[in-house]
Amino acid sequence: MNDKPKIAITMGDPSGVGPELCLKLLEDSETLNLCQPVIFGSAEILELAANELNLNPPKSILSYESWQSLGTVDSKVQLIDIKNMKSNELMKGQVSVESGQASLEYLEKAIDATISKNFDGLTTCPINKASINKAGCEYPGHTEILAEKTGSNEYCMMQYSKEITASFVTCHVGLKEAFSLINQDRVLMVIKLTAKALELINDSKSDNILVCGLNPHSGESGLFGEEEEENLITPAIEKALSMGYNVSGPIVPDTAFIPNRRKTTGAYICMYHDQGHIPLKALAFDKAVNVTLGLPIVRTSVDHGTAFDISWEGTANVSSLIEATKLATKLCTDS
Repeated sequence: MNDKPKIAITMGDPSGVGPELCLKLLEDSETLNLCQPVIFGSAEILELAANELNLNPPKSILSYESWQSLGTVDSKVQLIDIKNMKSNELMKGQVSVESGQASLEYLEKAIDATISKNFDGLTTCPINKASINKAGCEYPGHTEILAEKTGSNEYCMMQYSKEITASFVTCHVGLKEAFSLINQDRVLMVIKLTAKALELINDSKSDNILVCGLNPHSGESGLFGEEEEENLITPAIEKALSMGYNVSGPIVPDTAFIPNRRKTTGAYICMYHDQGHIPLKALAFDKAVNVTLGLPIVRTSVDHGTAFDISWEGTANVSSLIEATKLATKLCTDS
């Protein structure tokens, strides 16, 4: 009997680094000792990647139709084959409708399989926003698709690493729109979701949550901005403190991530995408893990994109996918 958690792994955009990363993941002995990763992807595309990049193809393959009939996978299965793309349709390193549609189908089927408890967690390889848009998807990325599919209203993105962790009040929207979406309830919700995640991860780092201000110098007492710190962010922090959360701020953003502060901070609450992603990519590129908080399922992801510039060259770093799969395993085991 196989007692290891089963983690559904989406292959991501076939034109990007996803196929290469999936093949490399299936060869990582440490990951295989912890869980059973099962790729939701295309056997034809993975076989092509294995041949061109001198990697091993999946050893045990189950068609999606067979899996639907069985309702389960045995301990040897490495790939659920979704036959939605031919190798002659592949446009390596390019935006394409075919790859966008294929990546959406891998994702939707893997989400359904995880919601139905056939898998313990979900880890996703990168999709390309331009490709899924061409395929008719209006969502900006994984997070919003997952929220819709799972019926989740309170959710946020957290980027986790041992070096630095950050959750986001707003993420995949333009700056002008981001400012209009920040409110007290949203900031408080992200604090609460982040605190719960830190408790589950429990990697012995500080549970202190540090909230960043929105404006330069955190508004300088109203000199910059529209007093977002005073009217929106500080009230959320005070409410969180009254509820017993270990939280402080709003901290001046340009000194929030200095080494001494990082040593005592379990996670940062960032107001918009680049406020947190820039230090994360500088300090933990290829090691950070994207976690969607607030879902009824465990979902993690790599912290990078489809990397069309290096796709299908055999040089993609699998570290982030390995870390994402390990964290999904930990979360679904401890939650």
